[in-house]
Amino acid sequence: MDLPPLNTAPVADREALLEFVEALDDQAPRIERDVARLKAAPGDREAIADIFRAVHNIKGDAAMCKVDLAVAIAHPIETTLARLRGGEIVFSEVLAEAVLLAVDRLELAAATLANGKSLDPLRLPALVGGLERLAHADASAIDHEAGALIEAVTSFRASATLSNLRGRAAAPEKSVPSPAADDLRFFRELALRFESRSALFKGRTSRLLRLARETNQVAGTLVDPLQLEAAVCLHDVGMMFLPESAWLKVGHLTDGEMRELRAHPDLAHGLLSRMKGWDAAAEIVVQHHEQPDGSGYPRGLVAAAICPGAKLLAIIDAFESIMLKHIHRGRNRSVLRAIAEVNACERQFAPEWIAPFNLVIRRAIET
Repeated sequence: MDLPPLNTAPVADREALLEFVEALDDQAPRIERDVARLKAAPGDREAIADIFRAVHNIKGDAAMCKVDLAVAIAHPIETTLARLRGGEIVFSEVLAEAVLLAVDRLELAAATLANGKSLDPLRLPALVGGLERLAHADASAIDHEAGALIEAVTSFRASATLSNLRGRAAAPEKSVPSPAADDLRFFRELALRFESRSALFKGRTSRLLRLARETNQVAGTLVDPLQLEAAVCLHDVGMMFLPESAWLKVGHLTDGEMRELRAHPDLAHGLLSRMKGWDAAAEIVVQHHEQPDGSGYPRGLVAAAICPGAKLLAIIDAFESIMLKHIHRGRNRSVLRAIAEVNACERQFAPEWIAPFNLVIRRAIET
């Protein structure tokens, strides 16, 4: 099929685009859940039919709403699924991961268009080119083409699709001088209380601590480790003072809920800033939702004004949030898809931290 200019896709009708985004928000989680069904029972013809139908509906919605970019992505996915439904090709883990990655990237592309941001970081030409080759590949080459697509879009080997970092706990603690040790024990206890508010948060603090420590070390220990640990433990504790309807909600937040949620960095900062010796941690906490272009919150700081620890925490916090989103959808905890989404949104993060973070993830899932 003729492809639109993938990195400069025009918005023909903004209202129609927003309607498509809303429809996609319904279809994408359904696809992820059905792929999870298919992974559990690879011969489930009904699951294959359901996935095909959802992608077909996405393509139809995109055509009706004149979102040509989405048609270009959905069309080869539909072709591949039609071959799977017809028995011409067989299901595999790597094929499933390629389809899910493509749907992830479609969601990001639609949201990026709606927000008026650049599509360049999404590697859409590589995505659509890989999908077209996958759709028309010989049956014996399907897994090869799916793997090549994954690597072209993510820069990670397809073997990483089966990895899972959620069980990786933080390394054993090194002894620290008192009273800092007493404070840190208190901070960890507060973090565990936060985790207890949802079964999905179990082990969250430990995972974040490990990623933060390892990334900081790879980068040359740019942030004081104790201050970083305190910030990791307390950065979201302020949410416990907000209505649970805002911070435990699955799906889009209302404008009012978002305003409430954006108060949580200041609440945690207020706690740390009143404790002697934790000023750096307080600064990290209050800035961890700031973005280099000034579009973050609560202060709207630009890159030069954001402290290094906050830039690091922003990345690992986003990574964990993406992993949580995938659990909500299909219990398919793909590290590769989460890291791919972080890198696709790299302009939201400080570039000096992206490479060290990628290296930490690569070491974990490709060794």
